[in-house]
Amino acid sequence: MRLYLLALNPTDSVTEGFLPAAARLGLDVTVLTDRPAAHRDHPDIEILECDVRDFRAVITRIATHHRPDAVFTNSDHLQTQAALAAEYFGLPAKDWRAALRAKDKAHLRRHLALTGADTVRSAELPAGADPSVLAGLDVPFPCVVKPREGVASEDVVLAADSEELLLRCKEIQARRPEAALVVEEFLAGELYTLETLGDGRVRHVLGGFHTELSPPPYFIEERLTFVPAHPEPVAEQILAQLDALGVGFGACHTEFVVHEGRARIIEVNYRAIGDQCDLLLAQLLDIPLFEHILRTHLGEPLPADLGARTDGAARLEYPCAEAAGTLVSAPGPVDLDVDGVRLTYRPLRETGERHELHHTNRDYLGVLRATGTDQSTVDRVAADFLAARRWEIAP
Repeated sequence: MRLYLLALNPTDSVTEGFLPAAARLGLDVTVLTDRPAAHRDHPDIEILECDVRDFRAVITRIATHHRPDAVFTNSDHLQTQAALAAEYFGLPAKDWRAALRAKDKAHLRRHLALTGADTVRSAELPAGADPSVLAGLDVPFPCVVKPREGVASEDVVLAADSEELLLRCKEIQARRPEAALVVEEFLAGELYTLETLGDGRVRHVLGGFHTELSPPPYFIEERLTFVPAHPEPVAEQILAQLDALGVGFGACHTEFVVHEGRARIIEVNYRAIGDQCDLLLAQLLDIPLFEHILRTHLGEPLPADLGARTDGAARLEYPCAEAAGTLVSAPGPVDLDVDGVRLTYRPLRETGERHELHHTNRDYLGVLRATGTDQSTVDRVAADFLAARRWEIAP
């Protein structure tokens, strides 16, 4: 059976998750990408160059190659293209409309309001438009400004008043002149995620995470703690909003806040959670998560019970650069077992590399995954591990 996997740059989810899972399922994999050189570390995988951001190019590339049995991507940027290509070939897929709503934050807000699922005061600033036009709109303060189709907290920033909003918009436009922006009310509350997996018939809730952010005005995810199950009223509110968006096939990573019992979506990433959280989730739940995801795209139904473990505790930590400069010393990869806690640390930046400060997850220096069965022990062991290590950045 032939799996077409759409990709941009290689990610841990693909290299450590989906490609090994595809091999275990006996699938022949063809990677379609506009960056073939970046994928050369996998000589046993067929790599074809393709403008993967254009669904027409994707369809043509597949149609002139081997017959597909599944078209899949775990990229935020390519969900709509993969859904359209799969639909063209009559294969199981996400609804391309739902994929578009999830990717386009303006569409997401409009659709949630239109269906009565939730209303967030927001405004859209087209690419290249003068941000001073926002002064004539009902923009609440504080507010959040972000690229309409952005990811990973890239250029997501809090603005306290109209003067700061104007400044932030101009800064983002200077970096991204082609990007439309969304300005929306700041949603107060604790930040969480909900991880789901569905086949269009059944939907499993895999748990979620409690997310701790950097101080404002930026929104860098610095620490995530596993939540085995959210309170039922909270989960029901988020699932109802996902239903309104038409989201329910394959993997989905939803970020939301809870304030005084009310749960409101921040954004929907219609793919498996990234930044190695999916690798941790598969290990913690002790399920073939990546195989399950691929099987849904092959048209196979999910089991009624995934057989997931329910006694797991976990925490992820992301040491971040606090200044621009060259990383001159840092710990290397480590695998340890301490007091019943399994620790996996992986560097995300090589020593000798120079980077600017981005105020996003591009500032991550590494990622620590800690899993066990007692949360307090997991927290202690993770904190001790990080306290014993140093990352040095020279200007």
